[in-house]
Amino acid sequence: MTSEKRTALIVGASGLVGGKLVSQLLASEKYSHVKVLVRKPFDLIHPKLVSLIFDYDHPDTSLVKADDIFCCLGTTMKKAGSKEAFYKVDYTYPYEIAKIGLANGATRFAIITAMGADSKSLFYYNRVKGEIEENLKKLGYETLLIFRPSLLVGHRSESRFREKLGKRISKFLKPLIPAKYRAIEAKKVAKAMVAITSSNVKGTLVYESDVMQEF
Repeated sequence: MTSEKRTALIVGASGLVGGKLVSQLLASEKYSHVKVLVRKPFDLIHPKLVSLIFDYDHPDTSLVKADDIFCCLGTTMKKAGSKEAFYKVDYTYPYEIAKIGLANGATRFAIITAMGADSKSLFYYNRVKGEIEENLKKLGYETLLIFRPSLLVGHRSESRFREKLGKRISKFLKPLIPAKYRAIEAKKVAKAMVAITSSNVKGTLVYESDVMQEF
């Protein structure tokens, strides 16, 4: 890997992992600029940070330009309100960003999907996650990194009862639960994404939650 600093672009910077990712990338010496695509002005000011107002339904393709793209887009069925709306956020937007980024010169694409992602899954959530993984592999990125965390924990702006319950249960049963299935802190996922993406790995690689736990 050359010593030349790279440019990073984050999609989903206002989310649980996305917010941690912004901090990690700004602190990294391997990136000279950190761009964030946002729907409204970002409330953080930093000399390396470039905030770009972006409309996912009517994208300005010139804004999707960086060496490394980090995709943290994701929602829940409840928040989305319908399968169609969920699909748009978890499949359509990430796929379109990946296509545009590749056309604009990006060589690395890192995305968060989910443990159990499988295009043939009986569960719609896991099936969509599997579909986005499969189709990203066909785009031809020099490096495609897929991160599959288990239950994500961390401070959220909105309350999610099931995640809170899962976190408590996981904490109580931690000694009995294999690392792959334990709840994982968002900051660990962000650290893993930055460390691995900025390294010299190439090809399509999948990282399960137990690997990310080491960060």
